[in-house]
Amino acid sequence: MTNQPLPTLQSWVAVPKNSDFTIYNLPFGIFQSKRLSARVGIAIGDKIVDLSVLHEEGFFSELSQLPHDIFLRDALNDFIALGKPVTRRVREKVQELLVDENDSLKEHTCRGKAMVNRSEAQMLLPVKIGDYTDFYSSIEHATNVGTMFRDPSNALLPNWKHLPVGYHGRASSIIPSGTPIFRPKGQFKDANMDAPEFGPSRRLDFELEMAFIVGKSTKMGDSITTVQAEDHIFGMVLFNDWSARDIQAWEYVPLGPFLGKSFASSISPWVVTMEALEPFRAQGPEQDVPVLPYLACESSHSFDIHLEVYIQPEENKASKVCTSNFKHMYWNIAQQLAHHTVNGCNVNVGDMMASGTISGATPDSYGSMLELAWKGTKPISLEEGGERKFIEDGDTVIMKGYCKKEHIRVGFGEVSSKVLPAK
Repeated sequence: MTNQPLPTLQSWVAVPKNSDFTIYNLPFGIFQSKRLSARVGIAIGDKIVDLSVLHEEGFFSELSQLPHDIFLRDALNDFIALGKPVTRRVREKVQELLVDENDSLKEHTCRGKAMVNRSEAQMLLPVKIGDYTDFYSSIEHATNVGTMFRDPSNALLPNWKHLPVGYHGRASSIIPSGTPIFRPKGQFKDANMDAPEFGPSRRLDFELEMAFIVGKSTKMGDSITTVQAEDHIFGMVLFNDWSARDIQAWEYVPLGPFLGKSFASSISPWVVTMEALEPFRAQGPEQDVPVLPYLACESSHSFDIHLEVYIQPEENKASKVCTSNFKHMYWNIAQQLAHHTVNGCNVNVGDMMASGTISGATPDSYGSMLELAWKGTKPISLEEGGERKFIEDGDTVIMKGYCKKEHIRVGFGEVSSKVLPAK
């Protein structure tokens, strides 16, 4: 955790109050518009900086490692693969160009071409995701689920405090914010049913998560230590790991989640870099069971990221249903990556690893409807009337996340998806 004084920077770009995209953030994403093909941009206020224009005009001339078309790609993978010394310097250079006292871009003839209105842009998936892993790293969430479905006095399975539990998920159905999903279909069997039935899920749920994007590849047989881990992580996004609870409950024994998870996961489109998150390191929960040496951490890898979830029925106001924080995670990102690779599993640039549901200690901080409505026994009320046990057709689920310290705000924007009826 850093205790150094935080710098004060002012941009010549108008940044609305409480904007997630301040000059301290400058996240990377892939955007396109009616007149522009897919390309790499950086968000600032209500604008996107078109990095291909800056490169064309020579603003990155000191970085000879940058291919001429590196910012005209439809994914960040090739840029990320150049390594943190390069990606960090690009972000720093853009920050230098955007500060109020620097006139080089502000007064340049390319300014109008380089600054794109975010309202006119369509955001795409930021990376090509080769592989996706989902962890199960919130002790509050694991305890709640164990209490509901097993013995409350032994809610955690014997392995839970010894390793970050995870499973390999489905990368092909990860979608960017704004993309609607169809209610999934599958088998389910309640305790009062003699045989399984097939049909649309009756217990569709969100899961409030975050995910990190791998920034450096490894070879088979190699492992990443907790010390090395953040050098292999480019940045983070918000992640909604949609879940069909009834399908999942029937299918998961003995191999774990399958159809109940693989139909869709939604992510926020802007990747907030680890450099931007640096001022917000926080102390994570105490790990009260000693971990094996390969999972030990000498420094903090937790971050104080405020998280919120809203449910918006069709033609109604959105209701906030959850307020949580990423710092609640029992297993941190360094431990997750170290455990993932300790057996020699290779990872690639663009791989995505999600945290698992992020729940806090109080009922209003639970990160899923399964917990908020406690398996459907305690429906939650919405602001404009009505209640929810699970997510209904026509509902839009919106997740937001941001960090705030002194005068600095760094946010992720939002991830939202509307639920459509099953096909």
